[in-house]
Amino acid sequence: MKKTFFGLLLAISFLPALAQDGYKTPPKDIADLLLAKPTPGVSIDSKAGWMLLSERNSYPSVEELGQPEVRIAGLRLNPNNYSPSRGTYISNFKLKDIRSGQEYTVSGLPANLMASNPSWSPNEKKIAFLNTTASRVDLYMIDLATRKAVKVGKQPVNTTLGAPFSWFDDNTIIYKAATRPATNAPKKAITPKGPAIQENLGKAAPSATFQDLIKSPYDEELFEFYATSQLTMNRNGVETKIGAPAIYMSSSLSPDHKYLLTRTIRKPYSYLVTAGGFPSTVAITDLKGSVLKVVATLPSTEGTPSGYDNTQNVPRGFDWRDDEPATIVWAMPLDSGLIRKQMDNHDAVYALSAPFTGTAKELFRTTMRFRGMSFTDAGFALVSEGLRSKQTSRVSKLANGSGTLEKLYDLSQNDAYNNPGSPVTHKNAFGREVVLTLDGSTKLLMNNPVGSSAKGDLPFLAKYDLNTKKNEIIWRCEPGTYEVVTDVIDPVNLTVLTRRESQKLVPNFYIKDLNKRIADRAITAFTNPYPQLEGVTKQKIFYKRADGVDLTGDLYLPKGYNKDKDGPLPVVMWAYPREFNSADDAAQVRGSQDRFTTISWASPVFYVTQGYAVLDNAEMPIVAKDGKKPNDTFIEQLQLNAEAAINKLADLGVGDRNRVAVGGHSYGAFMTANLLAHTSLFKAGIARSGAYNRTLTPFGFQNEDRTYWQARDLYTDMSPFTYADKIKTPILLIHGDTDDNPGTFPINSERLFNAIKGNGGIVRYVSLPYEAHSYRGRENLLHMLAEQSLWLDKYVKNAANAATPAGTKATF
Repeated sequence: MKKTFFGLLLAISFLPALAQDGYKTPPKDIADLLLAKPTPGVSIDSKAGWMLLSERNSYPSVEELGQPEVRIAGLRLNPNNYSPSRGTYISNFKLKDIRSGQEYTVSGLPANLMASNPSWSPNEKKIAFLNTTASRVDLYMIDLATRKAVKVGKQPVNTTLGAPFSWFDDNTIIYKAATRPATNAPKKAITPKGPAIQENLGKAAPSATFQDLIKSPYDEELFEFYATSQLTMNRNGVETKIGAPAIYMSSSLSPDHKYLLTRTIRKPYSYLVTAGGFPSTVAITDLKGSVLKVVATLPSTEGTPSGYDNTQNVPRGFDWRDDEPATIVWAMPLDSGLIRKQMDNHDAVYALSAPFTGTAKELFRTTMRFRGMSFTDAGFALVSEGLRSKQTSRVSKLANGSGTLEKLYDLSQNDAYNNPGSPVTHKNAFGREVVLTLDGSTKLLMNNPVGSSAKGDLPFLAKYDLNTKKNEIIWRCEPGTYEVVTDVIDPVNLTVLTRRESQKLVPNFYIKDLNKRIADRAITAFTNPYPQLEGVTKQKIFYKRADGVDLTGDLYLPKGYNKDKDGPLPVVMWAYPREFNSADDAAQVRGSQDRFTTISWASPVFYVTQGYAVLDNAEMPIVAKDGKKPNDTFIEQLQLNAEAAINKLADLGVGDRNRVAVGGHSYGAFMTANLLAHTSLFKAGIARSGAYNRTLTPFGFQNEDRTYWQARDLYTDMSPFTYADKIKTPILLIHGDTDDNPGTFPINSERLFNAIKGNGGIVRYVSLPYEAHSYRGRENLLHMLAEQSLWLDKYVKNAANAATPAGTKATF
């Protein structure tokens, strides 16, 4: 029978809309793992007398994410209370007397607590925190003697920019107060005063692809309104204003508590960079806010030359010396900010002391880019410098007043095996954290919380000899467990606080005496929040890719699995590429098979409960070869890495090489799309919040600092969008519709979906409402996990019996 045109339209109109059927939930085990109550956060005082336990809820609802939001200057703000709109909050505080083991509730906490920023007072007898409500953020204080919380701030706190408060002394806090009710925010006129106009008059201004930028004069008004705050001193509830309201990017107190070092933002506000790059003024004021010295008037960072080691030709890195009453230090480039200039020294570091009326003194010069300095309790400093482009760093010793740097060690930033750790600090007479020295100031106590080795991560504590420049390990985690020093309670007698775990041992905290070798004392007794994973096995597997580079991955196998009985399993491989200048660095073992398995929303380990072998952290190194940069052979090396992992799983007899899925988030999603475009190794892919067209990030991405115009072919060839017609393996694209990460705009997934669809590929695109680059909404996360589970089951687990012909839509 012949159909009329009207009849055809009518038939089409009654076809069901594809997949627009509301939120889904994954299998129960997956949902229960996601929603398990997190283990409380732990913070203890320096004498290990009191512990603060911070309880958190799992994830907010999508309704909470969908509350009003202002996006300006790279910020996402709640327009009703002068705070970031996407905070993570503490739902309850408890106190524990570590010596007695007694746990206490804290009275006086606000109903429906949404706390953040807990901070111990200098004498550690009080704890300050912020509480956020629908209309304001308030400053509270917990008194350990009474175990009671009291609101101490009279004005709402403005938490829009930088640190919102800091301790002045044991009874006094300096905080940023809101200056006007949030309801007074400028209203947007229906008819604007005119168009938004930008121009450039011949000056180069390369920039990363930041999101949520200022786009109009109205945005400028909003930024100024929400970012303006009043520095306020609260002493036992009595408040005093410090200076006039301003847009404070930062403010810090001098060690002698007599001065403030402030950085305030000024106009014109940039439409190209975020608030941190706006023009600003660095000044020193007294405690009344009177300006004593304008240290620097800094331009917008729009003019920063491209290239990771290039910088503006202006002073940077202003900070107080921790070992002197009132001295500021900063760095200045000697090469006009261009690292390519051939010079013996590229940066100089200067100092200026109170009363700040003299001439700045040059302290020293660095051969690479100055990165920072740490002061010690023995009159010398540790200076850090490095080059990101060469993946190298150096730490040197600066004797006080010498002006000469004595190199202690050079280290590749990717050489985890030879990392000596970080110096342990303690408070000096000013109450500032300085590096601890031992044995007549000849040694540093070093803590390495990772402790990478050929046997996996084994954290250690060591003494670094400043004369011999050797690191002597005095304690190291035993294989079979993973134990890290989280605090040094007594550096002389070596009493430490550790966090210990194993595959079966839930992470808990212990007081350990390394000298007396007495039994460790457990101070927490957290239980397993993930019973669904009991019986799951984990091992670190070692394998080699075809060109000889050694690789590893973390293999999870289901509870009760027997390869002889059950045969090879479908596989979920999850990875994130990293660039290396050295094959030796790339081959180093990272991670530990002895860690307790914890689950975050982003983890692929959920699917081990559904009968999959999961290879997490599958190493995907991209190594510089034959004098070229790593990315020059990016695609080739991705394939080598993937082939090696699949071959290893097949050789072990646990993975079915014909049923393997690959997935990743962000740069891992970029990797996934490229593997599907250039290989036929996989049955399906999951790509979350990726960037797929590198021409949209023309001034560099990840660790690639060449621009599109310097390496046009590279940008084109590395973009999976270029090869969308080759992506025939089913790919699931997931993206937050308000992604805030530079470079991963949602349009990446939208356009890749359209390109694959237009070329007849099998693709599904899920846009999660209100989600940024990291997802948070409870319903969204459950739906994401359900989508991934259905995709894997259809195209991987059941692939042998349910092959999908080209052009056929998946049914969900």
